[in-house]
Amino acid sequence: MIATVPPGASSRTRPLLAVLAVLFGAFISTVNGRLSVFGLADIRGAIHAGFDEGAWIVTAQTAGQMLITPIAVWAGGVYGPRRVLVWAAALFACAETALPFSSSLDQVLACQFIAGLASGAFIPLTLPVVLQSTPPRVWAYGVAVYALNLELSLNISASLEAWYIDHIGWQMIFWQNVPLALAMIVCLVKALPYRPMPAKVRLPDLFGAVMMSLGLALIYAALDQGNRLDWLSSGTIIGLLMAGGILVAASLLHLRILPSDWFHLRQGLVWPLPMLLVLVLVLRLTILSTAFLIPQFLVLVRGYRTFEVGQAMVWIAVPQMITAPLAALMLRRFDSRLVAGLGLGLIAVACLIVTTTMTVEWGPRQFLVTQLIQALGQSLALSGIVFTSVLHMRPDIQLTFGGMIQTARLMGGQIGLALTETVLRTHEQYASNLIGQHVVAGSAATVARLQTTIGAVDAASPAGSATARAAALLGLAVRNAANLQAIIDCFAMIGLVAAAALIILLVLGRAPPGPARHVPVLSPGRHT
Repeated sequence: MIATVPPGASSRTRPLLAVLAVLFGAFISTVNGRLSVFGLADIRGAIHAGFDEGAWIVTAQTAGQMLITPIAVWAGGVYGPRRVLVWAAALFACAETALPFSSSLDQVLACQFIAGLASGAFIPLTLPVVLQSTPPRVWAYGVAVYALNLELSLNISASLEAWYIDHIGWQMIFWQNVPLALAMIVCLVKALPYRPMPAKVRLPDLFGAVMMSLGLALIYAALDQGNRLDWLSSGTIIGLLMAGGILVAASLLHLRILPSDWFHLRQGLVWPLPMLLVLVLVLRLTILSTAFLIPQFLVLVRGYRTFEVGQAMVWIAVPQMITAPLAALMLRRFDSRLVAGLGLGLIAVACLIVTTTMTVEWGPRQFLVTQLIQALGQSLALSGIVFTSVLHMRPDIQLTFGGMIQTARLMGGQIGLALTETVLRTHEQYASNLIGQHVVAGSAATVARLQTTIGAVDAASPAGSATARAAALLGLAVRNAANLQAIIDCFAMIGLVAAAALIILLVLGRAPPGPARHVPVLSPGRHT
C-alpha cells in the first residue's frame, strides 16, 4: 500500500544531497575492496603475514559485504534508509580509522570484517534512495551515475593505491575513506527524512534475513578461496559450499512458508527480472575479469610496477565520466535493451581486438583503444540493464531489488574472478607444456637460441655465468609466451560471454515505455 508519513517524522527530502550521499557510499564500498586487493602485499608485509593467511584479508571484507546485504534490505525497510546508512557509515569510519594501527593479522581481519559489514549496507540501499529521492523523469540520469560510480571506483583503484604507497604509505588505503564516510553522514542527515523507530519488529523476517546472509557469505568465501585451495580437493571449500547452500535453501523455504515484509521474493522473480539479474551477474563477470587481466599481463609478462599498472587502468576510468551522460541521454530516447546491447557488443569487440592482435610487446599504450571501447561499453551495458530492470519492477520492491543487484554484483564479480584465475592458471600450464615440448635440450634450434643469447649477455656477465643467464632468459621467454597465450584465451572467453549475454538480452520483451510520474513512498510495514 502507499505509505503515509508517520506522526513525528520529517517529510523534508533534498534529492541532490540524498543522491550524493548514497553515491559516496557506493564509491567507498567498491574502491575500498579493490584497494585492499592491489595493496595486499604491502598490508601483509606491515603485519608480517604469510601469503596463505594473508589471503583472507580481502575475503574478510568482501564476505562481510555479502553477509550484510539481505539484512541491510530488511533493516532499510523496517528502520528507514537514513538510520541504517548513518550508523553504517559511522561504523565504517571507525573501522577504517583503527585498521592501520592493527599489529596482528587477527586485528586486521576483525577490522576488515567490520568494515565489510558496514560498507555492505551502502550499495543495496543506493538504488532505492536514488529512485525515491528523484522524479521519474530523471531516473535515467540517476541510474547512469549509479553505474558510473560503481565502475569508476573499480578502475581507479590501482592508480590510487600506487600513489598512496609511493607518497604517503599503505595506511592511506584505509584512511582515505574516513572523510568520505563523514561527508556521507552529513549529507544523509540533511537530505533524508527522519523516521521514528517502529513499535515492534517481526522476528521471523529477521530470522530469514540472517539465514540468507550467512548462506550467501559462506558461498562467497568458498568462491574467493577456491582457486587457492584447489576447489573440491579442499574440505574447507566443500564445507563452505555445503553449509552455504543449505542455509540459502532453508531461507528460501522459510520465505515460501512465511511471506516476509522485507523480501518480496515472488515479485522480485517476476519475468524478466531474474534474467536481468543474470545479465548483471554476467556483466560484472566480464568487467571485473577484464580489470584483472590487464594488470596480470603488465605484471607477469612486462614486469610493470603497481604505479605503472595504475597509469594504464586509469584510461578505462576517465572516459566513463563522459560516457555516463551519453548513456543517460540514450536511455531517455531509445529502448534501454538496445543501449545495453550496444554496450555488450562493444565489450565483445574490445575483447576480440585484444585476442587477435595482442603480443608480448604490448604496453599501456597498446591497450588504449580497446580500453576506450571497453569504457563506453561498460557504461552503456550496466546503465541499460539496470534501467531496464527499473522499468519492469514494481515500486514496492525497490529495496528487495537493490539487495538482489548487490548480490548479483558481488557474486558475478567473484565468479568471474574465480573462473578467470582458474582458466588463466590451467591454460598457462597447458601452454607452457606445449611450448616446452619444442625447447628440447641439445636440439639444433635450442642450441642456436642459447648461443645467440650467450653472445648478447656475455659482455655484461661475470666469467662463466653467461650460459646460465642465457638458459634463464630462455626459460623466461617460454614462461612469458605461456602467460600471454593464457591471457589471450581468457579475453576470448570473456568476449564469448559478452556475446552470449547480448543474445539473451535481445530476446527479452520490450520494456514498458517509462515509469509513472508519481511513485509511492515505501511503507515501513507490510505491503499489500
